Amino acid sequence: MPGVTRNTRQRGEVVALLGELNEFRSAQQLHADLRQRGVGVGLTTVYRTLQTLVDAGEIDVMRLPNGEQLYRRCSPTHHHHLVCRHCARTVEVAGPTVETWTKRVADEHGFTDVGHTLEIFGTCAQCAAGAQRKE
Repeated sequence: MPGVTRNTRQRGEVVALLGELNEFRSAQQLHADLRQRGVGVGLTTVYRTLQTLVDAGEIDVMRLPNGEQLYRRCSPTHHHHLVCRHCARTVEVAGPTVETWTKRVADEHGFTDVGHTLEIFGTCAQCAAGAQRKE
């Protein structure tokens, strides 16, 4: 039956791993983590599972400036991310000003059914402190 996703042990392992992590991870990193645990899962299965979870709204996907996609299980409410570009530490942040601005710009240009993503990249306090110690 097209469009039906089977729940396999491998998919369950991907979901379980995502539930344990706090930071965003690439499909390749997740695959390596699973293999390190002794889970026999193919990279294609990891990608398919991630896409299924993204489509279902169960995980967030973040697109880095270099085009790489990272995945993480996040809170179900709409939010944005503050991401350390050194260690990938991620903080979920609400953005009411962004929401207001997005609606205003869309309305001004006659757009409807608008969505958006916003990731703010910087250096977290821990990485900044470590960089200062190295100088």
